Amino acid sequence: MLLFGGQSAEHDVSRVTAVAVAQALDPEKYDVVPVGITTDGRWLLANEARALLASSRDALPAAFVVEGELVPVPTASTRESLDVDVVIPLLHGPYGEDGTVQGLLELAGMAYVGSGVLGSAIGMDKVAMKRMFAAAGIPFPAFRVLREGHDAEAFADEVARAFGLPCFVKPSNMGSSVGVTKAHTRAELRDALDVALRYDEWVLAEEAIAGREIEVGVLGDDPPEASLPGEVIPGAEFYDYADKYEDGQAKLLAPAPLDAAETDDVRALAVRAFEACRCEAMARADFFLTEDRGFLVNEINTIPGFTPISMFPRLWEVTGLPYSALLNRLIELALARHERRSRRVGQQR
Repeated sequence: MLLFGGQSAEHDVSRVTAVAVAQALDPEKYDVVPVGITTDGRWLLANEARALLASSRDALPAAFVVEGELVPVPTASTRESLDVDVVIPLLHGPYGEDGTVQGLLELAGMAYVGSGVLGSAIGMDKVAMKRMFAAAGIPFPAFRVLREGHDAEAFADEVARAFGLPCFVKPSNMGSSVGVTKAHTRAELRDALDVALRYDEWVLAEEAIAGREIEVGVLGDDPPEASLPGEVIPGAEFYDYADKYEDGQAKLLAPAPLDAAETDDVRALAVRAFEACRCEAMARADFFLTEDRGFLVNEINTIPGFTPISMFPRLWEVTGLPYSALLNRLIELALARHERRSRRVGQQR
């Protein structure tokens, strides 16, 4: 099952990702069942998408439409009616990437690709993630946290004292740079807090880092492996939503022009970050490379962009694992984990 759409602000990004994955799955090996989640939470069998997949995968649209026959949300008693062996969640952001859907699939006894409940939740919540990095001794930019209802003016004063302006303001639980603002003045900082609070009850302000943006794909489990690193050269002041998905001005270099020591260092740090957050199967680790502090981890993404031009599959391509083989590997990992966990006492299905 390809599970796409979702209730977050990244709904449209997910629809595009689902098309790319569907095109790459071997039709001789997989019967793809596309299920879309609407923005109001209904699960629909995407009949039009399924018909297109059956006729010609070369004729698929740029994005799947979330419409069709209503299907039941899977439970332990109804999973057989869906007739699927493994779920590929392609849901970016809250209510999909944050452990909520992963928990539902666990309760339904269904195998699924990607991190489990804990790793997904930590990977989505930037505040919890940074606290895990701190516990593991992994370097990252300075930050401060504000919860809705607390004194925003006092928080702005604290940020200005701690690391000054400009700074970045972000919702704690959101991806694709949705709700992120670079604040250059105190007035912009206050406005940025209001923007971020539209998306989450918890927001954070981070010091602005002058450095190169480096990304590494991590794959597998026990032990995980790191891809060759890539580099993002933003087309805007920072790598925001428009730069990622609309303007096409950003440059993605794969592999990144780093020397051998830098490459080894950032790959090792990516694995450390992955393990610190209890991730499984896949993630993309994002870093800043600074002149005076070396590599600083920015964040982990447990369901990274997955179109053929997205950084995660591109990095594995240059590392020696093509797109379709990468999907095969992720499905194998999902099935192996499901079988392994089903042997635990109290978890037999």
